Amino acid sequence: MNARLSDYDYDLPRELIAERPPKRREDSRMMVLRREGQTIEHRQFAGLKTFLSPRDLLVLNDTLVVPARRFSNDGAIEFLFIGRICPRRWKCLVKPGRKMRLGASAQVGNAILRIEEILPDGERIVSLDKDIDLYAGGSMPLPPYIERKSDAEDNARYQTVFAQMPGALAAPTAGLHFTQQILNEIPHALVTLHVGIGTFLPVRSENLAEHRMFAESFFISAEAANQINNAERIVAVGTTTVRVLESARWKNGRLLAQEGSTNLFICPPYRFEHLDLLLTNFHLPRSTLLMLASAFAGREFLLRAYQEAIRERYRFYSYGDCMLII
Repeated sequence: MNARLSDYDYDLPRELIAERPPKRREDSRMMVLRREGQTIEHRQFAGLKTFLSPRDLLVLNDTLVVPARRFSNDGAIEFLFIGRICPRRWKCLVKPGRKMRLGASAQVGNAILRIEEILPDGERIVSLDKDIDLYAGGSMPLPPYIERKSDAEDNARYQTVFAQMPGALAAPTAGLHFTQQILNEIPHALVTLHVGIGTFLPVRSENLAEHRMFAESFFISAEAANQINNAERIVAVGTTTVRVLESARWKNGRLLAQEGSTNLFICPPYRFEHLDLLLTNFHLPRSTLLMLASAFAGREFLLRAYQEAIRERYRFYSYGDCMLII
């Protein structure tokens, strides 16, 4: 069992981190990994359909990213509103934390925000002196490795074309490559998992058995369950979709319509039961997403593919290229 955090490390040149999406969603490159023969091919995402058969089913996460990042009026403090406790009380991530100690305040829009509590992991409980629509003046919560503020382009491009269920703090990025035209040509089903704060937080323990995932809510409609149950092969689009399929309740080999939450942590030697192919982006070193992909492809094979992707100058992370693991 590969139970050490250091087993999932690699070095990435900073210039390979995609700061912007490609001009067209479908213009990404796609590395194809064939597990059986341990082979690697270099293709374009636009050719995805050529690797699928008529009874294959794409399963995609239709969560919609909310513009949950706000700045104080003077621009000095960044707040990521991660959950509402009651109308004027929220849980937040705050940067820089040293400026927002217990009792500190800042103005956000026309409201005064005050730090009421600092939780052990650094999150803040904040109160507002009046009701405001936080999202109306908010911006997209781009990942911290994108070293710029979000702008109007991100409002559209850091969102999948099929997003419809508000609630995510990060995009299910494997879905960003799809256009509506491509979706129209491939059978697909939509499930929902609202990507939460765990996507921003690093794994801190060298012993992976000690890591605990944050719970994230998910939903599977009766229609989606029926589509999945009648498919010949399941193609999970993104790690969030994998976690829905592997966490959900199945009865006599059939997926049930349901809603719930999952804190499932997938890493080798996890045995997958409910998917056949995986489409995923390139993930950060030492991340739970890299561990999940390693469990599906095999850690050594996946890391070898990452080294080839670096040599071939693939674009990495949220706005970057993708890989199809068969």
